[in-house]
Amino acid sequence: MQPAALRETVDLSAYPDLIVMLLGLKVKRPRALLAMRDVGRGLAAIRRDPPDGLLANQNFLFGWNHVGIRQYWRDFESLEHFTRQAPHAVWWKSFLKDPRSCGFWHETYSARGGIEAIYVEMPERTGLGTFAPIRTPVGRFMSSRDRLQDDAASRSGR
Repeated sequence: MQPAALRETVDLSAYPDLIVMLLGLKVKRPRALLAMRDVGRGLAAIRRDPPDGLLANQNFLFGWNHVGIRQYWRDFESLEHFTRQAPHAVWWKSFLKDPRSCGFWHETYSARGGIEAIYVEMPERTGLGTFAPIRTPVGRFMSSRDRLQDDAASRSGR
């Protein structure tokens, strides 16, 4: 007789403000391998010296030219603090000036409510962008914080 499958779950009660991020970088041309190298270096630095609030960081592949990252953050404030300082802020500004034939996207899911996403140079939709209407990130939709708050508010008003 075969033993029953081991089933387990998790207790997230200690993480009421948990943030889950999915990120992706898609190589479109050989030039993009330089951008991929830079992201790899950044991820290696995060593994060596995790920023405050990062609970876990996992890398995976969507395909031969599309890498993925899943991150769990203690709260949005920790994530936001990390993104607004070097090395992330430096990389982001540089990427927006010259994506080097890469596409980038992220999706953020908040335990407190709210989901948001951003796509840069990703005309071939992925994730939430495959079914939800696309909008231009201007005004209140320019920052992740504002997009999360707007989505949470629209969900609570339903």
